[in-house]
Amino acid sequence: MSTSVASQVLANNAVGTNTTKASSATLGKNDFLKLLTTQLSHQDPLNPMDDKDMTAQLAQFSSLEQLTNISAGIDTLNTTMNQGQLTNAVSYIGKSVRADGYTLSKDGTNISALYYNLGETVTDASVNIYDSTGNLVRSVAIGTKSAGDYQYDWDGKDASGKTVADGVYNVAIQAYNADGSQVMVQTEVSGIVSGVSASNGSQTLNLKDGRTVALANVKEIVNPSATASNASSTSSATAS
Repeated sequence: MSTSVASQVLANNAVGTNTTKASSATLGKNDFLKLLTTQLSHQDPLNPMDDKDMTAQLAQFSSLEQLTNISAGIDTLNTTMNQGQLTNAVSYIGKSVRADGYTLSKDGTNISALYYNLGETVTDASVNIYDSTGNLVRSVAIGTKSAGDYQYDWDGKDASGKTVADGVYNVAIQAYNADGSQVMVQTEVSGIVSGVSASNGSQTLNLKDGRTVALANVKEIVNPSATASNASSTSSATAS
């Protein structure tokens, strides 16, 4: 069967089913049978198709249908998994999370903390804070530090000591070792989750202060109410 004949059959079939279904990406059994019967009807009587050729084409058509069905099944599975992940992400609402990130939020005297990890000892390091337009607001030298985990608490002031406006600020840490080579620094942020959104199969946690973190980047989850309750119980026990 020529390519043009097969194409015409598929085109005619698509037109005939247009009223019930806009289009189909699956080579169904009806399509397969139409291709087969059309191929047989267009054979050259003086040069009929060899049995082996027909068997090979039958196998190709069958394989194509199976692969198409497998692809559709995978798409359905991915959709189901994404919905499950979104449902799971909803349980994060109201909880405090710690995740990979590089932003700080300032709301009056409430300023989020920045966490960072050093894989080796550094002899020269500084925390650089930028506003939403990319302008450097503050650069704080943190000196020599050994490998390990650290927390940085910003006082909300710029280089001149003036308190900056509330909002979200970006942070970058520059660090160098004794050889003068730059050291990569992994930073993390924290905040309380207020909502969840999904896009292109990825889930994002929206924090109360306006920042966002990817669900996949979350490293720690804490229930603020439970923490406050434990602290209150400890305080009461100490007072008594």
